[in-house]
Parts: sequence; structure tokens; C-alpha cells
Amino acid sequence: MRMTVDTQELARALDSARLERREVAPLTRELPQLALTDAYAIQEAGIRLRLSKGERVVGLKMGLTSEAKRRQMNLDSPVYGVLTDRMQVPAGGVIQMAHGIHPKIEPEIAFRTSRELGGKVTRDEVLDACASVFAAMEILDSRFKDFKYFSLPDVVADNSSSSLFVLGTEEHPPRALDLTRLEMKMSVNGEVVQAARSDAISGDPVVSVIQLCELLAQRGQVLPAGSIVLAGAATVAHMLRPGDKVQLTVDGLGTVAVSAA
Repeated sequence: MRMTVDTQELARALDSARLERREVAPLTRELPQLALTDAYAIQEAGIRLRLSKGERVVGLKMGLTSEAKRRQMNLDSPVYGVLTDRMQVPAGGVIQMAHGIHPKIEPEIAFRTSRELGGKVTRDEVLDACASVFAAMEILDSRFKDFKYFSLPDVVADNSSSSLFVLGTEEHPPRALDLTRLEMKMSVNGEVVQAARSDAISGDPVVSVIQLCELLAQRGQVLPAGSIVLAGAATVAHMLRPGDKVQLTVDGLGTVAVSAA
């Protein structure tokens, strides 16, 4: 017999933890049979709470797209989370560490769509539907204790650890570059801490968008026109500390930087 999950109440509990910058135990500790469908319902309820407070959805992010990242989190398949306007930090801006719990940062490739995408789509359809591609960094932050090993439902319910993101200002048409061969280097305080090629993201960052459309279709949803899509991390995440100055350089896409205070 399948248990009943109060997705609204769990979403409220997670939202309170986020607002109070407070760690909580993973949901599956009390609900070991929590299903992935329940987790996405909790995620959606949590986003509705944020929208009710004036936030606006601007896109989505893919998570667990690199083998390195899946090993780091001990998880085995990609997931998605939702991005709102208040999560965006301007390029060259400052991340307030006091507003987080245990933030980490990772190098990414991002897309901006110009038309709706839904269901099973091809690589060419994604490229045709994306107006631009650019360098990006995502700042992850989990509301769960330890931020290391969780179940997939825990991660998804927590909006796939989405916290903040920063976008590069240099945008290019996606067909103008070989998106599988872009060298990516992320430095902290002048020292390179992570480096990878863009094919570390799902073998091809465009594949992340294909996978996102399939995941959304499972929930009867589409990827809207005008969406920002973070394709996923090319490397493991780096723990942020106050005073850090982080810079990501991507071949053909320039440099984007952010600081932590």
C-alpha cells in the first residue's frame, strides 16, 4: 500500500528552512519510501510558495549531469530544478554568504530559448530553439544536513539544491561553437580549482536540454520560450568561503566572475 505524502506541508517545512538558513534532516529519514513523483510535487509546491511572495520563474537547471558530480553526490541520474529571478546574481556581483547555509559553486554552460520545446526533441531542434549560449556558474545550497549523500527524492524535493546563479555577458548563437569541445577553467582567488571540457556535461550540453524536455514531459510540462537553462556542472562543486573571488573562463564564451562576502 502506497503511503500518503503531504507534499504541501513538506514544501512549507523546506521553505521555512530556506528562509531561516537552517539545516534539516533529509526527508527520506522519516519517509524512506518517498517517491520521485512526490519529490517533484514537493518541489513544485515550494516554487508556488516563492511565487506567492513575488518571485518569477525565469528558467530551469539540470543537475547530476556529469559523472564526477554523480559520484560526488552518490546518485545516478539527472534531475531538474527551477530558477527564479531572485536567484540571479549579476556578473561581477557579490554572493552574501550569510544568506546561505553551506553554498558551493560549479562551472556550467547555459542556454536561452527563443521558442517553446516539449517532449522528445532532437539536437537540431534544441539548437534551433536556443537563441544563445553563454558561460555560467551555479551556486548550490542544500537545506539538508551535511550536503553530501542524499537520495534522489531528497535532492529533487529540495529544488535540486538550487540557490543562486550568475550568467556571463558574452552570448553567442549555439551553432557558432562546437559545444562539446569548450575548455572550462574555474579559479578561486587566482588559483584554478576545477577544469574540464564541456562534454563532461552529459557528453554534450545540448543533451542536457533534450533530457530536460523529456523529464518535463513526464510531468505534462514543456520548456517555455525565453527560458534560461543551466545545462549542468562540468565538474564537482567547490565549497565557497567569505572573501572568495571566483572566475570561470570558457573557450569562445569569455569570462564570468563573482565574489563571496
